Amino acid sequence: MYQVLIVEDEARLREFISLYYKAEGYQVTEAEDGEMALDLFNKNVFDLVILDIMMPKIDGYKVCRQIRGKSDIPIIILTAITTEESELKCYDLGADDYVTKPLKGKTLVAKSKRLLERYLKSDVFLYENMALDFKSRLLKIHNEIIELTPKEYELLHHLIVNKNMALSRESLLDAVWGYTFYGQTRVVDNHIKKVRQKLGDYAFLIQTVSKVGYRFYVK
Repeated sequence: MYQVLIVEDEARLREFISLYYKAEGYQVTEAEDGEMALDLFNKNVFDLVILDIMMPKIDGYKVCRQIRGKSDIPIIILTAITTEESELKCYDLGADDYVTKPLKGKTLVAKSKRLLERYLKSDVFLYENMALDFKSRLLKIHNEIIELTPKEYELLHHLIVNKNMALSRESLLDAVWGYTFYGQTRVVDNHIKKVRQKLGDYAFLIQTVSKVGYRFYVK
């Protein structure tokens, strides 16, 4: 389930935008000004930012610059400013798209989906001081390489690609080992235990879902 931060100072418009994303199953967090947006961003993990420019306290240009300095997540500028100068400035700051008002809600969500699809195909998953490189199959924690067996890597990779989703032991067995012999689900539990040990400080990211299986959870 995608986590989206909507930054817009106009309350009614912010609520209107939120409804479109909630209807598509997104988890929505709202910010009414740039200062609040940065505070929320620094305390949570988001997959997408919808960002207005003209806001109190800290404007959208500065918010975009600061977010891009910490993360490569998709940023869509949503603004009433239609000048080419403003659009080029936002792209220079690292924005992925520039959408002008009046708002077309369905189009905005469609753009978001395409950006997220491309973003999730990136070659590296990053979380604080943990990085999993999908090409080299290397796990680094605090810049140290953590050795994973092939199955441990595939299990962790599958959990990350499907982050925040509750995955049954049977589905994990089928995805990683290629069969659905339910009597062997203990194989999944054993490998989860080993992966957690290797994640060390980040073992908490793999949650046990009672009577179901496991979930790789990031806020």
